[in-house]
Amino acid sequence: MPSLAYLRPDKVGFPDPGLALAEPEGLLAAGGNLTPEWLVEAYALGIFPWFERDEGPIYWWSPAERAVMRPGTMRVTRSLSKRIRNAGFSVSFDDCFDSVIEACARSRDASFGTWITPKMQAAYCELHRCGIAHSVEVWHAEDLVGGLYGVSLGSMFFGESMFSTQADASKIAFYHLEQRLQAWDFTLLDCQMMTPHLASLGVAPMVRADFLALLQRNDLSRTRLGRWRLDDLAVTPQGSC
Repeated sequence: MPSLAYLRPDKVGFPDPGLALAEPEGLLAAGGNLTPEWLVEAYALGIFPWFERDEGPIYWWSPAERAVMRPGTMRVTRSLSKRIRNAGFSVSFDDCFDSVIEACARSRDASFGTWITPKMQAAYCELHRCGIAHSVEVWHAEDLVGGLYGVSLGSMFFGESMFSTQADASKIAFYHLEQRLQAWDFTLLDCQMMTPHLASLGVAPMVRADFLALLQRNDLSRTRLGRWRLDDLAVTPQGSC
């Protein structure tokens, strides 16, 4: 029977993600570190960190079921399409990563209790400086009103969190991300855990074995390092950090 693995912080390495516990469902390991080396190795294996307090251990997860979307299959309702065209929003990529992750943390803290602790924020900001973590920002005039962030490896994008302070702003961020991934021939957008909000956008469950099989075929040499832009989509950001 699988048992929780404990990881040394000075040696990057994870157990087989298929050995995650049934209870708590998906918990694979504790310990390790949040350096870019640890995070890249984790996402390449379909593992992600989640913990509630910086003072405690880092927990690593590989759920039995993943929430995923193949780029090009997003469900865009008539009302959302109208909002995208006419609501006066503008969109940017990688202009304000730090602001997006801070807003995601505030949003979750107010609603659910945040897992985006200061330690997590610092780790993903460092991954962004490495050109691996990316953000989408949605603006109304000069105000940042929505966005999301995640990790890009090979031809797969691993979404982490999104926020919205105006109706549909996070959906618009998701739409522009999905469109960009489709244009770049990405194979999968991972959203980690199913929610009604994600299901409404066309995200569907995938069992862990199928998800891990796709990861094994993910060519990491295709990773697009550096800052992402939306210039070819003729979208000009209106705000500033």
